[in-house]
Amino acid sequence: MSVSDRAPGTHASFDPRRYHESVTGERTEIAPRPPICLYLEVTNRCNLLCTTCPRTYEELEPPADMSWDLFTSIVDQSPDLARAVLHGVGEPMLVANLPRMVRYLKDRGVYVLFNTNGTVLSERSGRALIDAGLDELRVSLDASSRESFRAIRGRDYFNRIIRNVRAFRELQEREGHLTPQVSLWLTGLRETVAELPAFVKVAAEIGVKEVYLQRLVFFVEEAFGKAKSDQALFDRLTEGEAIYLRQAEELARSLGVTFSASGAASEPGLSLKGGGDGSPWSLCRRPWSLMYFTANGRALPCCIAPFSQHGYDNYTLGHAARQSLADIWNGPAYRDFRAALLSDKPSKACANCGLRWSL
Repeated sequence: MSVSDRAPGTHASFDPRRYHESVTGERTEIAPRPPICLYLEVTNRCNLLCTTCPRTYEELEPPADMSWDLFTSIVDQSPDLARAVLHGVGEPMLVANLPRMVRYLKDRGVYVLFNTNGTVLSERSGRALIDAGLDELRVSLDASSRESFRAIRGRDYFNRIIRNVRAFRELQEREGHLTPQVSLWLTGLRETVAELPAFVKVAAEIGVKEVYLQRLVFFVEEAFGKAKSDQALFDRLTEGEAIYLRQAEELARSLGVTFSASGAASEPGLSLKGGGDGSPWSLCRRPWSLMYFTANGRALPCCIAPFSQHGYDNYTLGHAARQSLADIWNGPAYRDFRAALLSDKPSKACANCGLRWSL
């Protein structure tokens, strides 16, 4: 799965003011308020072999879907929850309980979204998500052609995904469904940046009105696949590569498509663009606003961590199957993690964050 996650902007069911109030203010080892956002990895199973994803190359945890009991336990312990992201390193739409999970969150007034590869998006599953009240459906396509898709994502599913997304958008238009808001995503690689204009055209042809270029996150040591520094665009975008961005922007305007390559951070208003002070992690407020749980219940600092440092044990902050969220949230591991983030010696996963992301 992809790791970038833009702000939800002006979507009616999300209140940005409430969100910003929860993530501003003084940062100390103790978080003064419960998390307002949850990342729930509803599964770590996937049917693709993406060359930018660590799960293609190693088993991060035992294969699992998040159990209903674990899911509801986590949600029920989050009284201030405003936003839920139902993805991690797997494909959420492989989970039979997914619409039920969405509905459970929507009944509590939560803004809900997830990334999908679109391979199993059918009329039946699409209707179930519409009926459940899903706010956003983000399709990680990563290519504008069958050939480049197979090279990046490891399977020959491009045409299937295009058919699935087009049919879903036609269903929405035909029946007047405004949600979920559908967007198309491409990971920024030097190998595919030239495809940006064609990618925008593909989106327009299948009825998708939003396109996002997301950042590549990669291990500094023992890099894998195409997730390597020589593929990253951030802070090293050449003039030739920048031309493709401008062409994509111009084409998007002419086609009525929203196009963004701003590199916004995974939470609203918390951009982590590279700075000159060499400490991009100092801008992060995730450990004061959100919690990430794997399908097995492991608490991680954020969705970026699995993509920026090997080994979950290096940054595990608790376990929801054995601890309450309150005990995890301001427990010793979280306090130590926050203290390190506020220093000049953060976790390795944080030191790589922002500094080594692409657009």
